[in-house]
Amino acid sequence: MNLEGAVVLVTGANGGIGQVFVQQLLDAKVAKVYAAGRKLASLEEVVAMDSSRVVAVQIDVTKEDEVNAAAEQCSDLTVLINNAGVSRDTSVMSAPSLENARQEMNTNYFGCMAMCRAFAPVLKANGGGAIVNLVSLVAKVNLPFMGTYCASKAAELSLTQCVRAELAAQETLVVAVMPGTVDTKFGEFYPPPKVAPEEVVRATLEAIANDTEDVYPGEQATQISQQILQDPKGVEKYLAGMLPAMLEQLKQEALANK
Repeated sequence: MNLEGAVVLVTGANGGIGQVFVQQLLDAKVAKVYAAGRKLASLEEVVAMDSSRVVAVQIDVTKEDEVNAAAEQCSDLTVLINNAGVSRDTSVMSAPSLENARQEMNTNYFGCMAMCRAFAPVLKANGGGAIVNLVSLVAKVNLPFMGTYCASKAAELSLTQCVRAELAAQETLVVAVMPGTVDTKFGEFYPPPKVAPEEVVRATLEAIANDTEDVYPGEQATQISQQILQDPKGVEKYLAGMLPAMLEQLKQEALANK
């Protein structure tokens, strides 16, 4: 798919990877970028990148009325990039309630589903286009100190595969992007190695151009994805071994903040 002249919507565009997406899409000479966020005021900096081509759109992906209204507003769309996500960084057993897990599933899974359902007919009407879901490497193997987030991302990956199959008939490319830790505010408390958001976006745009369905940006994601294929239980046990140290760190941080 040629991005030049495309019309693209990016959720979570008010910072981090989303903002980088907008800039690189503009550099790729797209016709228009719909920059979406929960609050229009948070998108002023993004719109200022190129006010003639960047249009702010209010979308809270957990609110179906806003999603459906955006699908009507963005009727010329050819590429959808589902970047909005949330992480509460809690393990299954240590979380005080199920609320964190519900929030993660509501945004990362149900929100992504709502966007795909609302915009698939728009893409079909405009010739097929592409849907990109920013998933995560943890969709493939769980990091137990943030286990509920990983579960929501595993659900999102499964959803991506289902949407890919259902939309094949309308010639819509569906891409799963699975980086490791990204060097943004979202991943600031995690140790290196981290992949630059610019590299994640560059790999994603290359995947769209080359009709690549699964992409693992960065050395960390590439290596671990290969290790999962060779020794899945070994990778699972290695990551499980990180749990005690991370829980102790979180405990000490909680005590320090009291």
